[in-house]
Amino acid sequence: MLYYDGAAAQEEHMSDVKTEPVPVLDQVRKMSRNFWVANLIEAGERLAFFGVRAVLPLYLVGTTGAALGLSYSQKGIIYMVWALLQCLVPMVSGGYADAYGYKKSMCAAFGINICGYLVMANASGFWSMMAAGMLVGVGTAIFKPPVQGAVAKALDGGNSGLGFGIFYWVVNIGGFIAPMAAAWARGNEARPTWSLVFYGAALVTAWNFIPALFLFEEPPIDPAARSKRAGQVFADTMRTLWRDKAMLRFLLVVSGFWFMFMQLWDLLPNFIDEWVNTADVGAFLSATLGGKAQSFLTAAGAAKPEILINIDSFVIILLVLPLSWLFGRFAMMTALVLGMAVSLLGFVGAGATTSGALCAFMIFVFAVGEIICSPKFSEYVGMTAPPDKKAVYMGFSNIPFAIGWAAGNGLSGPLYDHFASRAVFARRMLVERFSVPPEAASAIAPDRLLGELAARMGSGATANDAVRLLWDAYHPWVVWVLLGIVGLASVAGMVLNYSRSARAVPEAVPEPAEAV
Repeated sequence: MLYYDGAAAQEEHMSDVKTEPVPVLDQVRKMSRNFWVANLIEAGERLAFFGVRAVLPLYLVGTTGAALGLSYSQKGIIYMVWALLQCLVPMVSGGYADAYGYKKSMCAAFGINICGYLVMANASGFWSMMAAGMLVGVGTAIFKPPVQGAVAKALDGGNSGLGFGIFYWVVNIGGFIAPMAAAWARGNEARPTWSLVFYGAALVTAWNFIPALFLFEEPPIDPAARSKRAGQVFADTMRTLWRDKAMLRFLLVVSGFWFMFMQLWDLLPNFIDEWVNTADVGAFLSATLGGKAQSFLTAAGAAKPEILINIDSFVIILLVLPLSWLFGRFAMMTALVLGMAVSLLGFVGAGATTSGALCAFMIFVFAVGEIICSPKFSEYVGMTAPPDKKAVYMGFSNIPFAIGWAAGNGLSGPLYDHFASRAVFARRMLVERFSVPPEAASAIAPDRLLGELAARMGSGATANDAVRLLWDAYHPWVVWVLLGIVGLASVAGMVLNYSRSARAVPEAVPEPAEAV
């Protein structure tokens, strides 16, 4: 889940002062109480956010169990607006945090997010869910600058690397626990309890008021920041970026990778739900966890889609330290391009199979690529920033995320409706192969389509047989190839741009780790 807080890692580069290596225990002792409180608050916010995001794609387009039953195009529009708000608002809201205080910004963010989660719990259609997504997007955007700023202010050149490493672990641990909690809270097809996920997120967010109000110490407010208007902050930021053409090219090229990247969380859960037989993964979980696995399984005993997606966070927690150490010895652009290519392979591979085990393995491959390239993205932005513009350039890392996330959801919804929607294909099959009148096929409820198709196939065909028939006839995996082409173009653009040495960047030479 590095993409949510990748900008925070750039704070490691905010100091141009070279310092001697500090023993790990001494670094930890120097971390103030505010650092740990900020991590505690971040953990609560991420637990709520990732829990909702893990199951929301299924809830939005689901047609059974009190789900909303929206189209993939409508889902894409909601996510597109959400992405723009969450990624671009921090470029302005950070100025308000500096001017009026971190506590006020955090509490305002909690209040807005709580409203958003409550609206989600009671949403009845497209417009109410759009309102909920906009509220959560704005609330999250307001929350990020003060919590990241609090961490930065609590660290110094001697312990910033370790400090942001801890902060990064907190993000991913929350990202790992939250989907499992949400999988339990939403129930299954027999007993759906979607609203518990959203009410739970609101409750966890409300809990954050306690550490924010009673444990967090307000950092000193910069008088100069108070006199600067939000519009001026945004204008100055955009002016700086426009003048740095090399950075602008880099951000635009890498946006194509984020276009592909975000669909792992926003679209792959739906694809797994419709096309991937996760019974093999469910059997493995049952054999490993016994009765404890029930909340991770559907009523039929297959693994829930959010559990497969959660492999990404698990792999990051498990492998980020050794892989970061290994690829820290590679040139920045080499590691960045290599990681993007590995993630691209995992991304397309995860959507090219109906096997749950193979899909899970390709998500593992995707996560390895993420670990390789995401830190290098942050490192590049931080190292190319002028000494007096480190904080400004930190905000730039949100731009490719905003472009990629918004454009990806704007296009992936219509693409999925056309190239991969199981309901669309099932109705087409009934009309084209089994001569069902189009009006009659359109009148069949989505949750009955597979049964109807299996019945017409005869010979004791099952719903899984019907899915296989549709897969072989209409090739829904094509949608992942189309999305992957954008990621491939981004990789090619990165190679082309930097093979011409458009911008020379000094490479970091890793120092040997200091013994405790």
